[in-house]
Amino acid sequence: MIAGPLPVAIIGAGPIGLAAAAQLLERGLEPLVLEAGAEIAASVRAWAHVRMFSPWRFNMDAAARRLLEATGRAAPDLDHFPTGGELVGHYLAPLAATPALHDRIRTGVRVIGVARSDHGRLYDGTHRNEAPFVLHAETGNGIEAIGARAVIDCSGTWTAPNPAGAHGIPAPGEAENGDRIAHGIPDILGSERARYSGRTTLVLGAGHSAMNAVLDLASLAREAPGTRILWAFRRPLAAVNFGGGARDGLAERGALGARAQSLVESGAVTALAPFLIDRIAAEGDALLVTGRQGERAAAVRADRIVVAAGFRPDLSFLREVRLALDPAVEAPPALAPLIDPNLHSCGTVRPHGEAELRHPEAGFYIAGMKSYGRAPTFLLATGHEQVRSIAAFLAGDVEAARRVELVLPETGVCSTDRVVGPLAASRECCGPAVQTPMPGAVSACCSNPPAPELRSP
Repeated sequence: MIAGPLPVAIIGAGPIGLAAAAQLLERGLEPLVLEAGAEIAASVRAWAHVRMFSPWRFNMDAAARRLLEATGRAAPDLDHFPTGGELVGHYLAPLAATPALHDRIRTGVRVIGVARSDHGRLYDGTHRNEAPFVLHAETGNGIEAIGARAVIDCSGTWTAPNPAGAHGIPAPGEAENGDRIAHGIPDILGSERARYSGRTTLVLGAGHSAMNAVLDLASLAREAPGTRILWAFRRPLAAVNFGGGARDGLAERGALGARAQSLVESGAVTALAPFLIDRIAAEGDALLVTGRQGERAAAVRADRIVVAAGFRPDLSFLREVRLALDPAVEAPPALAPLIDPNLHSCGTVRPHGEAELRHPEAGFYIAGMKSYGRAPTFLLATGHEQVRSIAAFLAGDVEAARRVELVLPETGVCSTDRVVGPLAASRECCGPAVQTPMPGAVSACCSNPPAPELRSP
């Protein structure tokens, strides 16, 4: 039996988890933030070397800023593009250290299960939705049971990258050669420079993480002779989306894609498109990567592989929670059509909140990057709007929960643009990313969220 006043449990002390805590406090609700890492924002620290392509004005939650301002901390230059390290050092760490949040955050606490108290997933009971939640968490003192009145899962997807294998499961040999396979955006120009200098690296992926890795490798190649870059795409080059260029509402995001595209066009990198990986095997000091290019078998040799093929949500600890998830995207059904890359790649989605993020389990929400499931794109500002709306709803302010307080920059690219030439420029077609108070029909063109906000240093 769980007794006494219960907090709203927040899983993850990253940018969205801490924003959720600030929003709840401002609404008079008690948050409890549970972070698996030894420090807050463990995943952000993993890409501390990467500069974001959105400036500070898009990276800070309004309630979080008010908490910081109450301590006398001045806001950073809103037009500056912070690195992941600066996001932690100048914003997230000071926010976590404020008197309001400091004692409401627990690090080194990994949630391994979420359920209704005394109610398994199958059991309806008379008052299921009134029962509190119980979270089981691994701590330094063993497994602890933690009660909560509601749960917001902001644990992200950074620790669950997609594999290199063509079928959505690791290719044979992928795990065995994991010491030569990196995921995400390795620190190629910094701490991991020696691993890539003078070697051949195969980069897999078509998104902004892959672009970051390729651009860093290209910079290294100009300084380290023998550094070679293979860039593998799972689709034909004609279908690769390098972004909206000068039409992008975030200039640095548009520039990132344009720079990556120019590397392909100039031959500075070797593009393999399409290239599907079937097997990875050690061959002396190198890796033999075999697969298919179109209908024919193909093989390349590389010293290292960088898999930047997106991420997926870890749902393993939510087995006892009643979730409603799109079967393809693994996002809530109301959100999935807005972000499914199979339907569109416009890059602009209207802001959304509590209503679109609901699950059958009342009081349980997934927010932040994890709410997008396997969809490849997300902006911090989108997550801030999500948790603002959720906090308002949990506090009983339904009108505020439905109100929109965010306009997102356009990307200037649509899936319908992929029509001429292997690297054809895109046409504009997207309107402002503004949500109406009541969810309604959205055009197929303008229904995908802005791209992930990372760029090279």
